Order: sequence, then structure tokens, then C-alpha cells
Amino acid sequence: MFGRIYRFIRYNEHKTLTLKAWMYSAIYRFQILHKKSKKLNAKWGAEGEESPEEATLQEYRYAKKVAYAVNQVCNKTRWESKCLVRALTAQRLLRKKKIETTLYLGCGLEKDGTMIAHAWLRCGRLFVTGGDGQGYAVVDKFRA
Repeated sequence: MFGRIYRFIRYNEHKTLTLKAWMYSAIYRFQILHKKSKKLNAKWGAEGEESPEEATLQEYRYAKKVAYAVNQVCNKTRWESKCLVRALTAQRLLRKKKIETTLYLGCGLEKDGTMIAHAWLRCGRLFVTGGDGQGYAVVDKFRA
């Protein structure tokens, strides 16, 4: 345990971003489990709208840092941090820097015919979390 803490302090260039990603992923996981979906949806952004297709170079660079931090943190959390938690965490971190994003919610079919849900986040032309949503029909989108 002390080795992990030491490596985090010594080698992590983005300590505050990583800690914020960990904190927000815990908050969003708790909210998903314990709040009604209508209350959650109200905080996700403007429903049915999309963010611009273009972003600045600085916005793309920061979005890549956020994507890396969120994926590293969410791969190691003790709670379940699947696509929606990752997308909401990244959206919040990018919103803090006033970077516009679009959160997509979609549905698709697995090979055995069962329906699955998926969430992904886009900033400009960069898909920050969840891939590009290929194979999923967009059910709703939120601009933040």
C-alpha cells in the first residue's frame, strides 16, 4: 500500500486531476445508485443539444489528460465505474475548465439479442470516454 502511495506522489504529473477524477467517480457512482434518474438528468446539461464539432488545441490537450486520468482511476476503483460514471466524471472535469462537451446515451444489441446501454463523451471531434458509440443508437444527448 505504501508503495502505491509513494509511486503516486513521485511519478504522477497530474495529482490534482487524478484526485478529482477519483472523487467525482465516487460521487457519481453513489448518485446513480441512490437518486432517481430524473434528478440526475437535470444536472447533465441541455438535453437534446450538441456541443460544437471544433475545439481549440488546448482544449484537446486537456481533454486527453482528463481521458487518461479518468480511465486510470476508474480501472482501479473498488466500486463499479462503467461507462456512465466515466462519462459524467470526465464531463464534470472538463466543465470546470469551461470546455463544452456532449454526453451521449445509447442502446445496442449483443450477439445473443439482449439490449445493452452505453454512454460516451465527446469534446470537439475527440471521444473522451466510451469510444465513438459505433454500434449504438443514440437515445439522448446532453450538451454541457
